[in-house]
Amino acid sequence: MFTPHPEREQIRLDQVLSTLGNPIRLQIVRVLADGSERSCGKIIDGMSKSTLTRHWRVLRDSGVIWQRPYGRENLLSLRREDLDARFPGLLDAVLNAET
Repeated sequence: MFTPHPEREQIRLDQVLSTLGNPIRLQIVRVLADGSERSCGKIIDGMSKSTLTRHWRVLRDSGVIWQRPYGRENLLSLRREDLDARFPGLLDAVLNAET
């Protein structure tokens, strides 16, 4: 199944900030910030599949992550290049902020 992602030009600051304002999604972005591509089941433990699916959708729809099918799983990665191009310094500021 193809999952649509917004084009770089469609990524909006208000949506990115809203997405990153959630502690769970921010934790996911921090895990993906190392540049890796990870299986959706290997990022956060102890949450229901439906809760995680909701977070993946919000992250994807806001343009924060890439999600691609791989066999029976989805692989996730941070859209670092796109976010840095649209909003220079934002991702670094958010990732380096004290929580």
